[in-house]
Amino acid sequence: MNGLSLNICYQGEHGFQLELNCELAARGITAIYGPSGSGKTSLLDCIAGLRRAAPGGHIRFRDQTWQEGGRFTPPWQRGTGYVFQDARLFPHLTVRGNLEYARRRHHPGNGPGLEQVTAWLDLEELLDHHPDQLSAGQQQRVAIGRALVNGPHLLLLDEPLANLDHAAGQHCLGYLQRLEDELGLPMIYVSHNIEEVSQLADQLLLLEGGRVTGQGSTLDLCSRLDTRLSQEEQAAAITLCSISQHDPEFGLTELDLEGHPLFVSHLDRAPGQRRRLRIPARDVSICRQRPRDSSILNILPVTLVDMHDSGEARVMLRLALGSQHLLARITRKSAHHLQLKVGDAVFAQVKSAALLMEAEDG
Repeated sequence: MNGLSLNICYQGEHGFQLELNCELAARGITAIYGPSGSGKTSLLDCIAGLRRAAPGGHIRFRDQTWQEGGRFTPPWQRGTGYVFQDARLFPHLTVRGNLEYARRRHHPGNGPGLEQVTAWLDLEELLDHHPDQLSAGQQQRVAIGRALVNGPHLLLLDEPLANLDHAAGQHCLGYLQRLEDELGLPMIYVSHNIEEVSQLADQLLLLEGGRVTGQGSTLDLCSRLDTRLSQEEQAAAITLCSISQHDPEFGLTELDLEGHPLFVSHLDRAPGQRRRLRIPARDVSICRQRPRDSSILNILPVTLVDMHDSGEARVMLRLALGSQHLLARITRKSAHHLQLKVGDAVFAQVKSAALLMEAEDG
């Protein structure tokens, strides 16, 4: 077993029960996603050893058994790092002091040194500051650094961007992406924000009411119709594309999506780079014939492979484009007018698409 094997039954407050049996990859970034009260933090705490699951199950990581039968490995012996919603820094210590405190309790094994972590997270100019002199985003970067210098074999993050504004949150996401590239450290990232998850996670575990409702790659789950993701207002497909060329005259960048051109606002990225593209379902419309005169630049030939009612007035469509998929949310009246059925070859008009921020290549 090379991953994180979980067979957990945990009884929470007010009758809540977390119950799951699954395995998470011990590489890359896995996001645990679901609404408030679905059991995300309870699951993370059980993995960390902060809560004890009921006997009869197990928690195993790689070749270690953390809980099974009467065996229970305490948190400080599991080799995990934990980043909470709030930074929880020691207020009486400087940034350097907070990092040194964690370094002295370093887990066995080769982990990044204090200087490496300080450089990766751009903390050099903050080392002599106390927490109350830092912004919320800076405090969270220090909290991430403190977890890293402890030398973890698994990093747990419980909604670390929840208390940050959008700009600070995007900044922190960039640092986490860079760390994943630099360290190859497996991370489990809890969030109820699908846009965060879309940018960061390789794998998704969907939780609702303490039960697993879906598990798989982020790209696959975001474009399926049998999960709650497609029911949400912000439902969007995540695709992989490459940068083809730039059009400086019109301030655009041309992407290659399964051999078809797709234009977005100019990107300061070199041609050939692979990136994730988020295409909201609400911004995709359908037509039977390719329009000849349209202000919409991005018109893609697709095949309707699945459709599902999405409320009284709307229908969600899953559209195949090569080996990838788009989503489109249209009215039931439009679907009826177009007489849409599975297998139809149609055209998707993409009104907007956003290239997701990712760490720089190399």
